[in-house]
Amino acid sequence: MTFELHKTDGRARRGTMTLTHGVVESPTFMPVGTTGTVKGLTPEEVRSAHSQIVLANVYHLWLRPGLDVLIEAGGLHRFMQWNGPLLTDSGGFQVFSLESRRKLDDEGVTFSSHLDGSRHRFTPENVVAFQEAIGVDIAMQLDVCVKLPATPQSIDESVRLSAEWAKRSAQARTRSETALFAIMQGGLDERARERSARAIVDLDLPGYAIGGLSVGETREEMHRFACLSASLLPEHKPRYLMGVGTVRDIVMAVDCGIDMFDCVYPTRCGRNGRAMTRDGEFAIRNAAYVRDFSPVDPTCDCYVCVTFTRAYLAHLFRAGEMLGPRLLSYHNVYLLNSLMREAREAIGAGTWNVFRDSVLIA
Repeated sequence: MTFELHKTDGRARRGTMTLTHGVVESPTFMPVGTTGTVKGLTPEEVRSAHSQIVLANVYHLWLRPGLDVLIEAGGLHRFMQWNGPLLTDSGGFQVFSLESRRKLDDEGVTFSSHLDGSRHRFTPENVVAFQEAIGVDIAMQLDVCVKLPATPQSIDESVRLSAEWAKRSAQARTRSETALFAIMQGGLDERARERSARAIVDLDLPGYAIGGLSVGETREEMHRFACLSASLLPEHKPRYLMGVGTVRDIVMAVDCGIDMFDCVYPTRCGRNGRAMTRDGEFAIRNAAYVRDFSPVDPTCDCYVCVTFTRAYLAHLFRAGEMLGPRLLSYHNVYLLNSLMREAREAIGAGTWNVFRDSVLIA
């Protein structure tokens, strides 16, 4: 992987990542295809929504369909018919969320599957090996996340284990076509963030992620610690803020100097009838939209907004038609990708502050 930083405007950055399966312009949003599919959308629809890179998840793919099937299929790209770049999260967050079903130790984590209760063992080494074997472009290290608010002891343990596991992950690499990213932890503790950053930056990996945010803190806290975390990471490497996917949060994070984002939020909103727009969000099932013949977002040029009305989508959801969640999911993903394209253009033109304020004040 190579990363070229083209332009900065304040702390906001415009760059290009060249990966095994294509080029990604940043800042960029990654729709989440947890189990090898962005829920409700075909790969062609994901492409036409201008997605450059898709995220999948080791935990879920490990359990189903499993490594043997993915290797027999020719790797994850062929299995899901996505020919662009792929990033896989290590599954660390899913293991973190299974607190009652897992046991953590210095060597790794043992957990019970949420599907059938079967026992599995994750280590930094076998998680890297899994990601390399399925041929992804970017692999994330196995890390330890804590829910906020957290005790100083649990934050320190998260930083210690995540740093050690990042080192072991780096040593386990065997495939040059898969770039390994390390993950910063530290909760809402500035010194812990600094310790975590020093430990992972010393490894000189292709990129770095900011973890342990968007897990219970306030928006103001997330923004402050996202900015702090970004400032602790190398300027010449991509910076990835994990699990953030609202319009305001992404724009605020780009303003901190962060390049990459992912979240299930836009497709989850789409499935549940929540429309994302530049001016805010609304529930399409509400009675106000039954006779509203305007587009979902008048500023959006996606297929959904130029073709259908709010009234039609409201009808689909009220009638229980599966097309409603699909159309709204498509629009929400398209909206965030358009937002990122306009952010890149504004940074390149030196008008980032004007663009940022136009979104945040709306």
